[in-house]
Amino acid sequence: MSDRDDFIYDEEESVKFIQNYLPQELKGRFSNDDINYIVDLIYDFYESRGYLNDDVDDEEDIEIDEDELIEYVVKNAKKDGVGKFEPEAIGFIVQGELEYCDSINMFD
Repeated sequence: MSDRDDFIYDEEESVKFIQNYLPQELKGRFSNDDINYIVDLIYDFYESRGYLNDDVDDEEDIEIDEDELIEYVVKNAKKDGVGKFEPEAIGFIVQGELEYCDSINMFD
C-alpha cells in the first residue's frame, strides 16, 4: 500500500473546510453544491493534465499553474451553465481545496 492510499478524502469535510476557509466577503456566496461542482472541475483539470495517472512518479514534483486551473474552472462553469464565477473567488476555493488536501496529508 502506498502513502497515497493512507489518506481518507471526504467530500463533505472538504466542502465544510472550504466554506470555513473562504474570506468573510465570500461566505454565503457559494452553496455546498457550487463548491462540490468547482472541486470536481479542479480534479477534471488535474486529470486532463495527467496529474492523476498511475504512471506519475510519486517523487516528481508536479507544478500546477494556478491561473490556468482557475481559468479552466471559470470557463467550464460558464459553459455548463452553472454560473459566472469571478476568478478571484475561484482562487479562494482552489486554495481551500489545496489546504484541505494538505490537512489530510494527501500530498505527502
